[in-house]
Amino acid sequence: MLFRSLVTGACTLGVLGAATTYKFAPVQVQAQAAALLHTPVRKNLLVEQTNMKVELLPALTDNYMYLLIDEESKEAAVVDPVEPVKVIEAVRKHGVRLTTVLTTHHHWDHAGGNEKMVRLMPGLKVYGGDDRVDAITKKVTHSNTLKVGSLTVKCLFTPCHTTGHICYYVTKDSSSEPPAVFTGDTLFVAGCGKFFEGTAEQMYKALIEVLGHLPPETLVYCGHEYTVNNLKFAQHVEPDNDVIREKLAWAKEQCSKGEPTIPSTVADEFTFNPFMRVKEKSVQDHVGQTEPVEAMRSLRKEKDGFKVPKL
Repeated sequence: MLFRSLVTGACTLGVLGAATTYKFAPVQVQAQAAALLHTPVRKNLLVEQTNMKVELLPALTDNYMYLLIDEESKEAAVVDPVEPVKVIEAVRKHGVRLTTVLTTHHHWDHAGGNEKMVRLMPGLKVYGGDDRVDAITKKVTHSNTLKVGSLTVKCLFTPCHTTGHICYYVTKDSSSEPPAVFTGDTLFVAGCGKFFEGTAEQMYKALIEVLGHLPPETLVYCGHEYTVNNLKFAQHVEPDNDVIREKLAWAKEQCSKGEPTIPSTVADEFTFNPFMRVKEKSVQDHVGQTEPVEAMRSLRKEKDGFKVPKL
């Protein structure tokens, strides 16, 4: 498996194989322009396996879109294409055939680009688990499957952040390489989404019983770059956890260079994500709960009011 970093954000790449060109995008908000003076340009990341490629496409302030490519057929899908022009540039760069939009949930920063995406590329199939998803052509629920070339995409129903949230689990028959899961705003690196439309019971089921039961080596591609702040909260919960301390130092370094902290793995999340560690005594002791669902409820309430340390 090969990880390749590609510059994006304030610039875009030229066609693969050609000289790299930089085209500076207009900044729409003055505050964003000021922030760019002090923030590293966020970079793409290409994760290459024998059977599939995943290119991380930074979007908006801290979102990620994902271009999923089946290497056998050169068919592709895109996850949450909130900035369609960037997606089309990536499709052309790789020379693939985009057929599918996988929408994790209806929030504007994930589904807000769907209408433009289908206008720019007519005929796309748009999947989602909620009638509120823009431009949806096929509503899916738990365990529904679809194909992207030779890749199998299984839909995992994970309601809580929204009532129709879907994660997408991608496998290849007879492959020994790690599968992938696109988790939107359900599971983040070292964190989870807010319970906007659900309960602690639902998030516990989503994280522990659904995503937590995937193969440990599964690569986790989440919806936002929240890792540093999530790990600061994790360190507050478990100050003696050396894995969290080391992961936080690494994540800070990555972000200082504009490099993604994604993907992680399911196994990794059980070592540093407090919301995946609600069965651990250290986490339960912190929140004063002995039952995992209640620990989940208390953690989320604490995280919602947590003042992130600057350092």
